[in-house]
Amino acid sequence: MAKWGQRVKRWMTKRLDLPADAVMDLPRITMVGQLHIYIENHQGVLRFSNEELRLLLKQGQLLVKGKDFVLKNILPEEILLEGKIEQVLYLDRPTTDDAKPKSFTLGP
Repeated sequence: MAKWGQRVKRWMTKRLDLPADAVMDLPRITMVGQLHIYIENHQGVLRFSNEELRLLLKQGQLLVKGKDFVLKNILPEEILLEGKIEQVLYLDRPTTDDAKPKSFTLGP
């Protein structure tokens, strides 16, 4: 049943020209250089420290690594993080530490 629901959502996104992040519960991530990251449509904060932010997503987790992190704004489904952002990683599995990350690294 879940696969059928995903197919319907994909069809709606394509045919009705609806934004994929809204229809398919995907996060919207906006970065300004390495200084700010604004994340919408998350399911909650799992961990926060000076060097790490981990968010629960509908389909996994988002891990942001860097330095001097400060939460400038936090709402139920939105978050604004400030600091030096070095990595953003998508983790496939929401509850296991051995999930394979999909990442990109910023900076030199």
